[in-house]
Amino acid sequence: MRESRPPDYLLTLTTAALVMLGLLMVYSTTFDWGYGQYGDPLYWLKRQVLWVALGTALAVVLARTDYTLWQGWAVPLLGGTLVLLLLVLLVGRPQWGAQRALLGGSIQPGELAKVATVVYAAAWASSKGERIRDLSYGLIPFSVWMGLVAGLVALQPDLSAVAVLVFAGFLVFFLSGAHIGQLFVAGLMGTVVFWGLIVVYPHAHERLEAFLAGLKDPSLLPYHPQQALYALASGGLFGTGLGEGRVKFYLPAAHTDAVFAVVGEELGLLGCLLVIGLFGVLAWRGFRIALRAKDSFGGLLAAGLTGLLVFQAMLNMGVIASLLPFTGTNLPFISMGGSSLVTSLAAVGLMESIARGRPPRRWKREEVQLQRTQRTQSGNDLTIKNALRSLRSPR
Repeated sequence: MRESRPPDYLLTLTTAALVMLGLLMVYSTTFDWGYGQYGDPLYWLKRQVLWVALGTALAVVLARTDYTLWQGWAVPLLGGTLVLLLLVLLVGRPQWGAQRALLGGSIQPGELAKVATVVYAAAWASSKGERIRDLSYGLIPFSVWMGLVAGLVALQPDLSAVAVLVFAGFLVFFLSGAHIGQLFVAGLMGTVVFWGLIVVYPHAHERLEAFLAGLKDPSLLPYHPQQALYALASGGLFGTGLGEGRVKFYLPAAHTDAVFAVVGEELGLLGCLLVIGLFGVLAWRGFRIALRAKDSFGGLLAAGLTGLLVFQAMLNMGVIASLLPFTGTNLPFISMGGSSLVTSLAAVGLMESIARGRPPRRWKREEVQLQRTQRTQSGNDLTIKNALRSLRSPR
């Protein structure tokens, strides 16, 4: 029976560094809020620490579990996610013009949908093999199930989550060997649908117009992007110091969507480069795990999860730097939020399981049966040899 490889320690250390930096930024952006509302400056930090503990425990369990089990559980996982996405539309908590959370805002099914999409995409694509290049096995079913998941998330509405999960799913579809014509058609369809969503939702259309106007004259940018740029500019090279930022008090959602701007203000350009570098290392280790995976499911799963985390980080940082139209998406591991943190850590746990390279259970059963057969054959050979010796020996 083959031995599993050691986990990817550099990936673990990189994730730990991002989480620790996130805890520092959560405290920096919420201590005044916690003191003013609850009389405890550590109130929100304590809640985030609990989510870190829960996410870490889940990551450890997933890392020590055979990742191939999720190939069989992909359909129930996606089905349960779809039920939660429907439920949030029916009884979810409305907040800031969207309906994305359950249980008083503690659980956001849209975050689970990102990981579930990658798991299902990897299981679906790896089961198709070369048939995925056929239209009836590839593009058509991919468009149907991806459109269903993305459509339910878009109804919340959460267009940034739609962009992230569609990108991750498309990445898995691409890496699975889909026909170049199918990739072009899928990309074209996705672009048209996404543009249609921007036209349908007034807030998305207004943000796009504001972004295009800001490219001509930065003074025309809306309040939120302007404050984010002020925060980045005021930090300089070394920043104002942890907890010493002032622009963050005028920055909407400083603890979630705009936390990267606070990093720039309090830790400066070096702090921003540190965050970018850590996500760069995460991308390196994640895609390396994908290349070294023992099977196609593991390779596609690791690549999809890596693309998911890195693309979301790039989207958040691009928005804060006004390189992209403003959209509300958090920075993985660093922004405050339980659902995002737990699912991000779960993704790392799955990647570590793939890095360990545990063989599928069916291989283990085959190896055990082979060992039993070899032992039986050896026993039979020994019996024959003893019989021959007894015939040859003198009486």
